[in-house]
Amino acid sequence: MTTQPRMVEVRARILKENDVLARELRERFQQAGVCVISFVSGPGSGKTTFLEKLMGRMAARHRIAALVGDLATENDAARLGRACSQVRQITTGTICHLDAKMVAGALEGWKLEDLDFLFIENVGNLVCPSSYDLGEQMRVVLLSSTEGEDKPLKYPTIFNTSDVALITKIDMANAAEFDREAAHKSILSVRPGMRILEVSAKTGAGMQETEDFFESVRAPATAR
Repeated sequence: MTTQPRMVEVRARILKENDVLARELRERFQQAGVCVISFVSGPGSGKTTFLEKLMGRMAARHRIAALVGDLATENDAARLGRACSQVRQITTGTICHLDAKMVAGALEGWKLEDLDFLFIENVGNLVCPSSYDLGEQMRVVLLSSTEGEDKPLKYPTIFNTSDVALITKIDMANAAEFDREAAHKSILSVRPGMRILEVSAKTGAGMQETEDFFESVRAPATAR
């Protein structure tokens, strides 16, 4: 009977420690003038492909780095390395999310002042990452057209803790019989007023709008 209260107590302490470190990271990012955007989604949403294409488009005009979280392998970091030279993998083992301590450790040796954008690709999971602040300026949740319109209703917390929803693989919407109106309705029922963007990394549809939006997010906070 004493196990559950103890587990709750330990979890509360861990989250509190994470929040303290996340606040410190956010202050570091703000002082350095770097815009930090994290990306969360379920496995197979097209997160890595989207980031590879986005970074390839932005690399000519901005100084970019990326952190990639995964349970095992460095495959995703290798892919993003094709678009940007400053990429580091965070291998979490059995842990299903990134936390602020992992991010802080991965940043060692990097001069944040030399960056315009830092992208963080979280572990593919729609549950655990919702509880862990990484000090980011913005969190983007991805939902692909092949996953179904009701994902926001099944996983409301990750949408509630995100700032923007990105519907990916929009080129496959017709083939997957994806109801875009229903998807937007599901997202907005969970997070009213949420910004929703639609993209296809394959065809390039929506990529310019998304790129412009991220640049607009950085601009007001930049004071170099």
